[in-house]
Amino acid sequence: MGKLIRLLRATAGVVLLAACTESPTEPEAEWVYEGQWGSEGFGNGKFLYPQGVGVAPESGTVYVADIYKHSIQYFTPTGSYLGQWGSEGPGNGQFYYPYGVAVGPDGKVYVADTGNNRIQYFTPTGSFLGRWGSQGSGEGLFSLPNSVAVAANGNVYVADTNNNRIEYFTAAGSYLGRWGSKGSENGQFDFPSGVAVTTGNVYITDVNNGRVQYFTPTGSYLGQWGSPGSGNGQFWLPSEVAVGPYGVVYVADEFNNRLQYFTPTGSYLGRWGSAGSGDGEFTNPYGLGINDAGTRVYVSDRGNCRVQYFKRRE
Repeated sequence: MGKLIRLLRATAGVVLLAACTESPTEPEAEWVYEGQWGSEGFGNGKFLYPQGVGVAPESGTVYVADIYKHSIQYFTPTGSYLGQWGSEGPGNGQFYYPYGVAVGPDGKVYVADTGNNRIQYFTPTGSFLGRWGSQGSGEGLFSLPNSVAVAANGNVYVADTNNNRIEYFTAAGSYLGRWGSKGSENGQFDFPSGVAVTTGNVYITDVNNGRVQYFTPTGSYLGQWGSPGSGNGQFWLPSEVAVGPYGVVYVADEFNNRLQYFTPTGSYLGRWGSAGSGDGEFTNPYGLGINDAGTRVYVSDRGNCRVQYFKRRE
């Protein structure tokens, strides 16, 4: 059951811990613990290894991809269980280690079906709508895609992790373009894991290079920040990335067991979290989701088999 997890991190040269245009300035704020849900198990609302998190516009419904349950579960904004879909397999609506989940502006739910090397998409309640992709390195093909994000115009961006590139598509999966190659230079990647899209920028967590890079929507390099480490603005395996109001960029700093947040061009704003299992503590945080108002951040706390959420306090 853990073979793919080990493969992904072995490919990246690291080991995964065992685990069940600057915009207007953000107002001064801090993030405080508000609540959580989930525990280890197979039942409704429980998790074996929660990974990607997506938040629906308007309704605020929270979707969580669970790798080992090969499923997507969805919840109210405060964690009441609503439903789920998926099982292990290669068929429509089935998954093999789903890593990423994102919700488009029209409510469609996109899933990075990592082990099956494809993207699938669904109605908000899980009815299958379509899929694209298979294993390979050509146009529209994938090698262990980790993350998916949907732009306001409906275009879909995929972190094609083991191919060390980003590919993007129409909402129905027609290929539009790609950029990136393996390396540490500007515009190159070493295990790109997370992707987030705003109107003007695409942000990518470049895991083994310990940085965030950002680009135009068609892949022209704009800038970067970060380096391996535990200081402010440094990362030890940055996993997912999300963008909130004012263009503020949030990064799950996985092995530092914290979240950091930045201006759109990477100036450090703050951080929260530490290692542990208490309220507001993490063991390998990975997925991130932000509600429309930017008042609540959701985090998949993988090693603790739960989702925690935090509120903005001015």
